[in-house]
Amino acid sequence: MAKDTAINNMQIIVGANRTMEYLPLLRDKKIAVVANQTSVIFKDDSGIRDGQPAYTHLVDSLISLNISVLRVFSPEHGFRGMADAGEKVEDGIDLQTGLPIISLYGAHRKPTKEDLEGIEMIVFDIQDVGVRFYTYIATLQLVMEACAENNIPIMVLDRPNPNGHYIDGPTMEVELTSFLGMTPIPLVYAMSIGEYAQMINEEGWLEKEAKAQLTVISLENYTHNSTYSLPIRPSPNLPNDQSINLYPSLGLFEGTNINAGRGTEFQFQRYGAPFLDKAEFSFTYIPEPNIGAKSPKHMGTICFGEDLSKRPRLSKVSLEWIIKAYQHCLEKSKFFNTSGFSKHAGTELLQKQIEAGMNEAEIRAIWQADLQNFAKIRAKYLLYP
Repeated sequence: MAKDTAINNMQIIVGANRTMEYLPLLRDKKIAVVANQTSVIFKDDSGIRDGQPAYTHLVDSLISLNISVLRVFSPEHGFRGMADAGEKVEDGIDLQTGLPIISLYGAHRKPTKEDLEGIEMIVFDIQDVGVRFYTYIATLQLVMEACAENNIPIMVLDRPNPNGHYIDGPTMEVELTSFLGMTPIPLVYAMSIGEYAQMINEEGWLEKEAKAQLTVISLENYTHNSTYSLPIRPSPNLPNDQSINLYPSLGLFEGTNINAGRGTEFQFQRYGAPFLDKAEFSFTYIPEPNIGAKSPKHMGTICFGEDLSKRPRLSKVSLEWIIKAYQHCLEKSKFFNTSGFSKHAGTELLQKQIEAGMNEAEIRAIWQADLQNFAKIRAKYLLYP
């Protein structure tokens, strides 16, 4: 971690660390926690000590403080964060605590009435990265919906958004609602997960326009322009700050047959495929199975593409690479997985625009009215400057 980023992290106090604010609300209640490997209380404000992570998992801490935790709900990638993207996660028992784990990325994605039996409050604490198709916000929405239906209060422990410094990308069309996008927001929405929870609640996005009994434990010393380096990778294929910053742009390749670095140690920092023109792309790599990618695209095959690991920090969604890849694809019929791409983009229009040869400036111009409209709605729910 760069020195200036460490200093910035030290200034920010995450919601989970503000124990005096939320422990009194949990005393004498039977609770469930929606959590993964990022749900921690830092031992100092940076989350780093002598170059090593310094934290205690929220669930372990609550149990040690005699809070009655009955069960854990886990999102995509599981409670300890080791499952592949899209891989079904099974229910189980947490070996460290003995608590039952109910997967919200397996047989069902919304807590059932039976799942919530005996629960008097839910605590949600998961690090988000501020991109619509990153599924933790979909899990948040479905948990809030279940809470509203069963009259159970929900508390969100807020965390910084590492892509919180800009709003950009196509706005999702309601017709394309899926777990990759449940609300009509832009691809990058520049809200903390606590702010976004307030928006879900107040914009009528829960089923039957219900409202949850929502409490947000806010951050301290955070602004949307804060640079925040995540001490714990939020999912297996987002290993560092560069991958998180490039994820909104390279994540669009998830809806294509182009590999976006899965199966390497540079996930979302490179892209390539066997059928990209090697006369245009001199950079090569071979995806192989690794943590978070048991069967990456083009496994064991040379991919021609581009290394973006040293690119400067972005403050926009860049279409440069997906347009370039399409233009220099030797077999264009292999490029798009149309249904998957539309769900990632949130619109069917973007694929058509790229196929028609529109340039980035022309495409971006079409986003602007929707982005301006969203910015007005967003402003109502901001907790931070």
